[in-house]
Amino acid sequence: MRAKRNRTLTLSEDDKKYKERLLKLNKPVSVDYITNKIINQDVFKALQLLPSNFVDLLFVDPPYNLTKVFNTRSFREMPVDKYMDWLDSWISQTVRLLKPTASIYICGDWRSSSAIHLVCEKYFKIKNRITFEREKGRGAKANWKNNSEDIWFCTMSDDYVFNVESVKLKKKVIAPYRKKGKPKDWVESQKGNFRLTHPSNIWTDITIPFWSMPENTPHPTQKPEKLLAKIILASSNEKNIVFDPFAGAGTTGVVAKKLNRKFVMIEIDEEYCLYAVKRLRLADDETAIQGYVDGVFWERNMLKSIRR
Repeated sequence: MRAKRNRTLTLSEDDKKYKERLLKLNKPVSVDYITNKIINQDVFKALQLLPSNFVDLLFVDPPYNLTKVFNTRSFREMPVDKYMDWLDSWISQTVRLLKPTASIYICGDWRSSSAIHLVCEKYFKIKNRITFEREKGRGAKANWKNNSEDIWFCTMSDDYVFNVESVKLKKKVIAPYRKKGKPKDWVESQKGNFRLTHPSNIWTDITIPFWSMPENTPHPTQKPEKLLAKIILASSNEKNIVFDPFAGAGTTGVVAKKLNRKFVMIEIDEEYCLYAVKRLRLADDETAIQGYVDGVFWERNMLKSIRR
């Protein structure tokens, strides 16, 4: 029996019929053929068949360098130099797919981050490393709790999209400063004092999906919709194509759809693809993104407090 507040998505027998919507490529394809589609295939085979120069934004959440089970498949930790070789084997193939103005975001943790950095240096211009607080888990008794992950932000060139006004963070003002009695760089309201701040490379407002959130799926490393919304709004424009070659349960495509972008996703596991299809169908009616309201990103848990 599920707990009453458990809103984790499940697949019904009816959902499984949607596997007919999944693509499997056996020859080179056009952009139109793959736009807003999920390719259910091994990434190394699919990449070879995709068209050149079609991607505006590449988002990748690959297996980190640790032993992890992903449904019917698993990934095993390896020496750092071998993990670098594995990264290079598919990152090198993505370069052909990217527009000269494309941006690239690649996720990692402390085990894999240095390898990602070194491989990205070979192909891209590295702009920054984002670190986000991953407030989940019970902690460790013989080590520091692993409470953060990295996202490497790169570009193909110095000509790229960055919509800074679209990704400001609304924060509560703790020590409001006034000039001549008026608020300086903040807004006073009956529900509190708030300031819109420019985005930094430290993100403390991210909530990892858990069982009471409607976006949650059984995927073990699912990224939050809010995290993807920041990246997609900052580094793409409406109608641009966002490409995710390790799509998991489809968060990238779901957020791209909600924000009026196009997407192409690759995922080898059929069950995760079906979760992605279900979420995309649900996004026809549910366009909200947790933590993103009225075009503004809010600090974690702040919306709850002001709505009481």
